[in-house]
Amino acid sequence: MHIIFVISNESSVPYFKWFAEKAVQQKKHKFTFVTLYTEKPQMIEDVGKFGWDCHWFKFDHHKRKRGMIRTFFQLYRLFKKLKPDVVHTHLFDDSFPGLMAARLAGIQKRVVTKQDTTFHYYYASNWVIADKINNKNATHIVPVSTEAEKFIIEKENAPLEKITMIHHGIPPEIFTQQSEDFKKELVEKYQLQGKKIIGTVARLIEWKGYRYIVEAISQVIKKYPDAIFLFVGQGSQKEELQQLAKQRNVLDYIVFAGWVDRVYIPSLYAILDVYAHAANYEPFGFVIPEAMMNAAPVVSTPTGSALDAIQHKRNGYLVNYKDAASMAEGINYTLEHGNDFKEKGKKTALEMYNFDLMYNNYIKLYEKN
Repeated sequence: MHIIFVISNESSVPYFKWFAEKAVQQKKHKFTFVTLYTEKPQMIEDVGKFGWDCHWFKFDHHKRKRGMIRTFFQLYRLFKKLKPDVVHTHLFDDSFPGLMAARLAGIQKRVVTKQDTTFHYYYASNWVIADKINNKNATHIVPVSTEAEKFIIEKENAPLEKITMIHHGIPPEIFTQQSEDFKKELVEKYQLQGKKIIGTVARLIEWKGYRYIVEAISQVIKKYPDAIFLFVGQGSQKEELQQLAKQRNVLDYIVFAGWVDRVYIPSLYAILDVYAHAANYEPFGFVIPEAMMNAAPVVSTPTGSALDAIQHKRNGYLVNYKDAASMAEGINYTLEHGNDFKEKGKKTALEMYNFDLMYNNYIKLYEKN
């Protein structure tokens, strides 16, 4: 069986590399990779070292409509030439031209993983009709969480018979590589010695919900005056959050760490007393299983992978959306009881969000009659 993976606006995609490597080990199916990107992508080298072809079509998401038209014809010609058994798209900008091209090229199995579920619904409503067209052109629709599945059914009217929910997965051997030296380095760099550390790893943008964490801080430090909040990420909301923290008189309790190299992230999770996540919505949210696999007690809104994995007050803590008081209560509870969450959360994440499980579930879907 020949499967073509297509993705847009990404130079390198970690799980594409994992698929490329796993497929070589399995020696059962052929993979070809396609990326729509502004410049020559890293993916050509990433999958090429495993012997797979990667096709690059130049695509600028700032010129979306024109780019999709051109890309449609490029993909159509490629599909007609290669005649794959499966075309699998992943984001809207590749799914809209890719699924249409695959359908017209006569590809019988057309899979779309809905990684950017809800974006158009909340931020660009005039494009929702295009999401529905993607659902029509696909033969199989894959939401990555039960929350995303519910949304696709209720808001996009996707046919139930097309839907197969498959969680994203990550390789534990990569994402749990902690280092005592890295832990020490992080503690010293951000002056975290003797602190109760509450961390968040996410872009500094509105829908990640940082403002509710900032607003929760005053209630946390009343009970835990040695608490410190470590915000790891970059984004357009940084100045706004800093101003909010000043207004709340809690700026001294926040470290804006900015970008932290990926190699440090498992060790960063390991030094946290609480991992706090306040996103308004996550189709999946990789940071949740990453934190849980590294035994960081998680406090999160009931979204994406958190909603599917966390059993409230058993292996984590779920808080209300856009609710600073609920977030503060969850953080305070977890600072007291978080040790009870560590191993239970780790076990849950390893069972639910292991890359091998994801890979095998997709292979089953491709092979399904």
